[in-house]
Amino acid sequence: MAAARTSRRLWRAALAAIVLMAACSASGEEYLGRDEFLVLAFGDKPPQMHTLWLTEETRTAAKAAVGWVPVALRLRYWQDGDRTAWILEDIGRDQPITLGIAVSDQRIERVEVLAFRESRGWEIRYPFFTSQFAGLTLAPDGYLSEHVDGITGATLSVRAVERVARLALWLDAQVRS
Repeated sequence: MAAARTSRRLWRAALAAIVLMAACSASGEEYLGRDEFLVLAFGDKPPQMHTLWLTEETRTAAKAAVGWVPVALRLRYWQDGDRTAWILEDIGRDQPITLGIAVSDQRIERVEVLAFRESRGWEIRYPFFTSQFAGLTLAPDGYLSEHVDGITGATLSVRAVERVARLALWLDAQVRS
């Protein structure tokens, strides 16, 4: 009887440890909510949300233009005149990074890290990094118009932000044409 109780306690402890580890790895830090980002991008009255469906043709064109396209079937965006805002995700090393990109007149206006789930590279959320994107455009070769300085130890996260920024610029051109 005592062995059975000990065995149940061990199983409960093991199960609790597994649940705790799963919760810790699935969590991440949310730095900015969607509505907060939209207020930064558009002011107090953000425009209505739109949906862009990613057809096979759109995927092929995006891949050719910027070298990357998300796996999602549709992307949500907000548009007011020449300004669009996109909330997109890309994988850093293992986990998704959620980014908000505001584009105005074919130039990046702001980049915000909304949620970061990786164990390394969280420094990309700070303005010393994200402010480098302001004013950049999409060059004819599908890259950004200027070099973005990386962060030691955050190479994969930096690359994810660059990919998302390039895609946001390309998507902006598609919805405005």
